[in-house]
Amino acid sequence: MQVLQVQMEIGTDPMEVGRARRWARSRLAGSGVGDDEQLTETLILLISELVTNAVLHTGCPAVLRMRLPERHAPGAVRVEVADASHRPPRQRRADGEDTNGRGLELVSGLADRWGWQREGTGKSIWCELDRAAPPVARAGRHGESFTEARGGKLAMGAVGALG
Repeated sequence: MQVLQVQMEIGTDPMEVGRARRWARSRLAGSGVGDDEQLTETLILLISELVTNAVLHTGCPAVLRMRLPERHAPGAVRVEVADASHRPPRQRRADGEDTNGRGLELVSGLADRWGWQREGTGKSIWCELDRAAPPVARAGRHGESFTEARGGKLAMGAVGALG
């Protein structure tokens, strides 16, 4: 399986977060990942959190990288943000009224996997979301619809009340 890797330089201006989201959305659309709206929106949120952390907490330029499976193929989408800060990331627990401190908690809750590693004199924080094979829809009983992904995963959703 082939993998596409793309990257973008991130400056220290907070406006870079919006630029990173727009850039990532266009790359996801071009790779076919954008066809899965839920996956795309989750990835954009994760990218926003990781880039925001780099911009706000390091004061260093960073690099956003994405590794994307080939068009319509299953596999993990990996997002990495590398910066020159040697300080490791620190997951915090925000209290009810706190206005920050939830970023890595959010990443932990949404990503299938996440972590960090030393990279040169700095570090790279990464997360992955698994991309299932394209779903195969089939009808269920009593107004239910089923979407079965290859590999045996099954999700169910109601399609409306029967009258």
